[in-house]
Amino acid sequence: MKKIIINLSIIAVMLILFQGINAQTIKYTMPEEIAPHEGTWLQWPHNHTYPPYWREDLEPSWIEMTRELVAGENVHIIAYDSDEHNHIVQVLNNAGVPLTNVDFFIHPNNDVWVRDNGPIFVYNSIGNLRILDWGFNGWGEETPYELCDVIPALVSEDIEIPDVNLSAMVLEGGSIEIDGKGTLMATKSAIINPNRNPSLTQAQIEEYMTINLGVTNFIWLDGVPGLEITDMHIDGFARFNDSTTIVTMDSLDLIYWEVPPSDISILYDAQDVNGNPYNFLHLPLTVNNVVTTCLSAVQDFGRRGGENLGYKGSYVNYYTGNTVVLVPTYNDPNDAVAISLLQTLYSSRTVVGIDVRNLYSQGGMVHCVTQQQPVGQDPNGIIDRGASGIRLLQNSPNPFSTFTTISFTLKEKSFARLEVYNSQGKSLATLVNSRLPAGDHTYTLVSDDYKNGIYTYTLTIDSTIVLSKKMMVTK
Repeated sequence: MKKIIINLSIIAVMLILFQGINAQTIKYTMPEEIAPHEGTWLQWPHNHTYPPYWREDLEPSWIEMTRELVAGENVHIIAYDSDEHNHIVQVLNNAGVPLTNVDFFIHPNNDVWVRDNGPIFVYNSIGNLRILDWGFNGWGEETPYELCDVIPALVSEDIEIPDVNLSAMVLEGGSIEIDGKGTLMATKSAIINPNRNPSLTQAQIEEYMTINLGVTNFIWLDGVPGLEITDMHIDGFARFNDSTTIVTMDSLDLIYWEVPPSDISILYDAQDVNGNPYNFLHLPLTVNNVVTTCLSAVQDFGRRGGENLGYKGSYVNYYTGNTVVLVPTYNDPNDAVAISLLQTLYSSRTVVGIDVRNLYSQGGMVHCVTQQQPVGQDPNGIIDRGASGIRLLQNSPNPFSTFTTISFTLKEKSFARLEVYNSQGKSLATLVNSRLPAGDHTYTLVSDDYKNGIYTYTLTIDSTIVLSKKMMVTK
């Protein structure tokens, strides 16, 4: 496929930064994680970087994540090569996981941490998706990273969504939290760090984020450089549920997590873009230290089971899908407590546990190995074909359960056909198929017989202009 790319060279980006563009200049906005997804990206574990048991120890978590996600969205799996692809298909089939909403992309990669190295999806000023391709250097060159660094550009080619080359700044997806209303939360240790961005000041980094993520309010914690491989990513201990609520731990557990006391004060005193304080939900740590089911020992290639890691597990590193919330679990009494607490926040989604004990031994949890792709158009925006005066609006409400309305505008009298399709491209309903006058038109779709998932509605005008949007059904 022909690659679509927006190429900002490192020199050009540096000129933009040093010329001091107004801080309010926003080119792209990143939606919050709870916004409707087209799908979720996973990089499947393999043994090409860390043999011999890396894949076998980790992939049960990937199988369960795929199983839980496919009912409500697409799952895009990056496989190392064709042999790995065939293996993944076999293990998913053996586990009874339907492949209807699963597709595969073959790209060699170093590791599984797609949150940090994979594509970050944003909307441009007219609501179209773009892929941000930030620099990735293995958390300050701590691990092999060259194959993972190019994954966003390769995905851009695969799915024909233009990418924006931002390699002048290193940024991992797990190092930032976005509330969807203009606020970003992060630790300085994971971003404003000589092992990531030695030539950029905090002001320049903030300006970079304003332009490309659409944020103007920054909640900066100092973090702890060198504490662990990520230099203290924010998503291990503090997350945005939405624009009003932060999910974190109580102060004693944050101290156990080695969050500096000054950072705990900053976190608890955080305010949104309008100066309003956030609400807080505190999740516990595990009661006990985490014990793996089977640990790969890279140094001696031995394989041991039931190793006590010597530290507790966090539930904050969860992932929000369209219909489910995937929570890391550890075979611990507090698994049920964390699931129950999160269910109070996500009444329209089912909170389920994903056993991450072996993954946790390698430094990560569920959020670290997932990356959301939003629906194809900004749910808050409009498709507008310029001078044609034809507009197709996002359905409302979205997501929806039993009914939703779809609106569009015609500049002049035209023959309009409005159809609804499932994820396999099968036409499910025709809401209008007639000549209509100029002006605004609204139709209601009743979805009693529709299953959970992503659907597309398409507006065809005079057999020539075709507009489409995604929508989501949740029961």
